[in-house]
Amino acid sequence: MNKTIQTVESAAAGSAFLIEDVYPLIDGGRFAVKRIAGEPVEVWADIYRDGEAVIAAALIWRREHDREWRSEPMSHHGNDRWCGAFTPVEPGQYVYAIEAWTDEFATWSHAVARKRRTGADVSLDAIEGAGLLTKAHGARQDAAAVIIRQCEDYLRNGDVASLLAAELGKAMAESQSRPDLARSPLFPLTIDRDRARFSAWYQMMPRSQSALAGRHGTLRDCIARVPDIAAMGFDVLYFTPIHPIGHTSRKGRNNAPVANEGEPGSPYAIGSAEGGHDALHPELGTIEDFRALVATCLEYGLELALDFAVQCSPDHPWLTQHPEWFKWRPDRSVRMADGPYSDIVIPDFASVDRVGLWNAFRDAMLFWIDHGVTIFAIDNHDTAPLAFWEWLTHDIRHRRPEVILFSKTYARPKLMKGLAKLGFAQSFTYFPWRTEKWELEQYLGELTRYPERDFYRPHMFVNTPDLLPFHLQSGEAWAFKSRIALAATLSGNYGIFGGFELLEHEAIPGREEYLDSEKYQIRQRDWDKPGNIKPYIAALNRIRNENAALQQTANLRFLGIEDGETIAFVKEATDPANTVVIVIALSRHERECWLPLGDVTVDAGGQRHHVTTLENLLTGEQSRVEWGGARLRIDPDRDPALLFRCLA
Repeated sequence: MNKTIQTVESAAAGSAFLIEDVYPLIDGGRFAVKRIAGEPVEVWADIYRDGEAVIAAALIWRREHDREWRSEPMSHHGNDRWCGAFTPVEPGQYVYAIEAWTDEFATWSHAVARKRRTGADVSLDAIEGAGLLTKAHGARQDAAAVIIRQCEDYLRNGDVASLLAAELGKAMAESQSRPDLARSPLFPLTIDRDRARFSAWYQMMPRSQSALAGRHGTLRDCIARVPDIAAMGFDVLYFTPIHPIGHTSRKGRNNAPVANEGEPGSPYAIGSAEGGHDALHPELGTIEDFRALVATCLEYGLELALDFAVQCSPDHPWLTQHPEWFKWRPDRSVRMADGPYSDIVIPDFASVDRVGLWNAFRDAMLFWIDHGVTIFAIDNHDTAPLAFWEWLTHDIRHRRPEVILFSKTYARPKLMKGLAKLGFAQSFTYFPWRTEKWELEQYLGELTRYPERDFYRPHMFVNTPDLLPFHLQSGEAWAFKSRIALAATLSGNYGIFGGFELLEHEAIPGREEYLDSEKYQIRQRDWDKPGNIKPYIAALNRIRNENAALQQTANLRFLGIEDGETIAFVKEATDPANTVVIVIALSRHERECWLPLGDVTVDAGGQRHHVTTLENLLTGEQSRVEWGGARLRIDPDRDPALLFRCLA
């Protein structure tokens, strides 16, 4: 007999319900949907069965490793579409599912009510309904009291009306047996803290923070800079690697293949005789200095983020302690990386002792977490397999759910999205290379649609130690302001690399790289250099902190402004009382433009109203909206961005 043919018995034992078209869901539930702690998780699904029986449904959810389920009812919205919501209040890994069952008592009461309206005899139906009351079990005390009271009323007066009371239906809905209960598969859910959705990062090279020319910066020098960074409104201080740097194959200035005497090398060549991924570069200071830095950051409202690169210099202690973790050539030399990365060694993540290697990287991360690091930016993802990243993100989240992991890669689009699905809380974007209006609108449209909006949290860096985009290489202040205004308002997460506020723009000719990059040498700066845009950055960050609409990315809609070199969009907070409109010039010339607001509405007293007034968030000036819009004038040399709060 062909075993693929379903028997009558197995078919009859199947579920009476179909639960399908579930939202949100990533790749059929293979990957987790992402949400923020304390916010409702809304779930929609089509739930139906044959016949006219009354259906009930609920959302069940729990932490991934808990045993006890929590439950929230779902409501019917027509055409077999159901919705419900639940609210996890703590970060972590969760699972949820949908349950459906036949509400036998409601099915009975609806049928009896129809018969009564036709004048038919329902005496036998009443007896059947009373019998259903005997199936109630596990009812709460108040529900049990209602069931007993209504049953006694019926037995005393014989009137079926006693069994059709609304309060009895409600009591039975939660108390009757559910013999045909059906449950969907379990769906994964990641809950992160709010910093995963909203953050402003300031990245710096710790060794370049000394005020004395030619002197290697220390963690104490970094502590001295914390007040200045906090005053600009940043909430994450992000360090490039702080570990000992190898000497073998050390890179020189501007990525020269051989370093001269005294040159510090790239901090991404991790490991020397002084230690590896769980050690500090000696010239930066001691672990006590590091603890003092963490404490100072917390005092000023900053969190500390570290680069975490899964690569080694040839001098890393692991090469001698665990040679099986690396690939060796026929001449017994270790296999180095190629091209511009010839100062590093890539571990063999498929080695015979891959468990030991994977755990070693995990333990190094836990070491820094134990010393107060709450955020890690993961560099060079291509050096490790996808399975490693999925394991690492889940392992860390299970142990320390408050930790945020940021995927820095800007490789192929599908790889970037794949890494986000695997577990990274934030992801780098192509924002640095999206300069035209249509490019920005198309790209943000992609990032804010379904399903990307449910697993990919964009992080828009304006520049990085590796990247000086062409559009900043002129050094024009309006361009720097325009780009940071775009990043800070389009995305809930954005960042800059130190020196941006000073309009640093000297590049290697023809390339998007800094000349005399700090990756290969130590630099000192006057952080209050004339012409800096620190006050502008501080104002942007203040406005972000005061407007919940700017603290997220997904709820974004572009407005049809006619000027092809001016971009406009509206963002609305989860709390609909806060709606902002942003208009930003993408070129230097002055312009006037019409801002259409006819279809923009705001919440006022629980009702939607058209916008009547725009409040300038920088100046506080208010202007009336007439004829469904407003006439604006923009002078990019003064300020390329206009930021408004919408009022009804």
